[in-house]
Amino acid sequence: ISSQEESILQVREQGSERYRRTFLGRQMLDWLLDHGEVSDREEGVKLCRELLEYGIIQHVSGHQHFSDSEMLFQFTINFRRRRKLIEVLSDPDPFMDPKQESPDSPFCLRKLSADLPHNSFVCIQHNEPKIVPAPRRCGYHSPVSGTGYTHLSPSVTLKTPPSVLKRPVTVEELLCPGAPYVRKMLNILGDDVGWGFVIRGSGPCHIQAVDPGGPAAAAGMKLCQFIYAVNGTCCLRYDCQTINRLIVAGPRALILEVLEPLG
Repeated sequence: ISSQEESILQVREQGSERYRRTFLGRQMLDWLLDHGEVSDREEGVKLCRELLEYGIIQHVSGHQHFSDSEMLFQFTINFRRRRKLIEVLSDPDPFMDPKQESPDSPFCLRKLSADLPHNSFVCIQHNEPKIVPAPRRCGYHSPVSGTGYTHLSPSVTLKTPPSVLKRPVTVEELLCPGAPYVRKMLNILGDDVGWGFVIRGSGPCHIQAVDPGGPAAAAGMKLCQFIYAVNGTCCLRYDCQTINRLIVAGPRALILEVLEPLG
């Protein structure tokens, strides 16, 4: 999809911002049908909503669902990272051990361009396994496929990577006098591609993964820290989607207060 001469992926402007690798909802459905990826537009909408749910594409216009429309969407995956779609959806390694992060990492913990908005991390809330009703071909270049497509096996179960926390922690535990946590202030200045971390939770939220080469790691962010405040706003009881919106609406210079486990 990205290598065609007249690719539907273009640099487009919305408001005062320029966005790379964008497409209109109806264009993606046209492309999927033209290339035999789906049997009808309804199936195409379902596929694109799965891509949206897993953070492979994102809204530019702020709407909550993918639709067959003129709404603008954007791929967050770098197509130069030659990975199969099934690896993008199910590979747990970037979450379990961020030290293994490489240029082939399937998830963009940081954005790929200064032209993109600064929602530069991934929120994970889902606990239920997801089913991909295959077979489908997916327009990602695979190093083992000469066609540039990867086939998904029928009914592949996609499980959310496990939490890095040893056990669930409540807000009350974090605020309890004498709790084994130390409060720290992190000043994270986003670089050209963002901040570089993954959060999970429904309140309190914790750090699930950190890009070892990103600004967050340089500022002292670590796995299992709990987000106490974002730019002065207490967030202990916020879910990760709310924190996401709060960070996106703020400045590039991010001030995070975190609670770090002792020992």
